[in-house]
Amino acid sequence: MERETAFELLKKYNKDPFHIQHALTVEAVMKWYASELGYGDKADFWGIVGLLHDIDFELYPEQHCIKAPELLREAGVPEEIIHGVVSHGYGITVDVAPEHEMEKVLFAADELTGLIWAAALMRPSKSTKDMELKSLKKKYKSKGFAAGCSREVIERGAEQLGWELDKLLTMTLEAMRSCEDEINEAMQTVE
Repeated sequence: MERETAFELLKKYNKDPFHIQHALTVEAVMKWYASELGYGDKADFWGIVGLLHDIDFELYPEQHCIKAPELLREAGVPEEIIHGVVSHGYGITVDVAPEHEMEKVLFAADELTGLIWAAALMRPSKSTKDMELKSLKKKYKSKGFAAGCSREVIERGAEQLGWELDKLLTMTLEAMRSCEDEINEAMQTVE
């Protein structure tokens, strides 16, 4: 699937800039992880799964990951992408388990990108670039902060990957730092 086709499909079902920014962030983080974990030749594929992962969330929040297969199949999206998208709802709304390392990374990093972005917005710089792991961990431990970002899901994701939580936090923060300018620039052109 071509990236531009995937982006147009995302925008068909998502108009809120917040949701589009989240999709672009997860796309970039997934591409970063693909390169870091030795799947550089699959980075575009990982990115497309990240871009489309919440395709149904804006219009169908109560059917998140349940409605997605229908929307994606209507558009002719390959089953491999659909499985990746749906598996990030494992144990939350669906019983489709993440199997491939890519799916496990998406499961682990999705919620965490939201928490990191919320933490960045609290900083004077409004940026991840000057955020330290210590600061992120403090926000992470605060139950009231970004309460919509499930720590349980993030921790289950780290466990599925066989990683310590600190490794997931460190790598995802690094991924977000590396793509922040690109995301900000892309958001300037979103209609």
